[in-house]
Amino acid sequence: MSPAPKDLLKAGKTVLKLFVAGMSPRSMTAIENVRNLCDQFLKDHYVLEIIDLYKHPELASEHQIIFSPSLIRTNPLPKKTMVGNFADFDLMLKTLGIQSKDK
Repeated sequence: MSPAPKDLLKAGKTVLKLFVAGMSPRSMTAIENVRNLCDQFLKDHYVLEIIDLYKHPELASEHQIIFSPSLIRTNPLPKKTMVGNFADFDLMLKTLGIQSKDK
């Protein structure tokens, strides 16, 4: 059973939602890049939910997703949104507010 959102806030976890359109090469690259960043910089302090918009199209309008892949950080606030393949780790760290190891 996954923890309730309030439990995640208490645990201080970074909560990310990655929206992809099917399992295309572009989607797979985005998934791999986000997982690599999380594993490298967040260790066990994150929750990553991968949402396939082909299976759940209603979530696109609910989360105001226009482009795919899109990544939303919902915790900590404020909410941040990024689009692309997420290959630029420096940009991702800066946008998501994650401290790199060498700073």
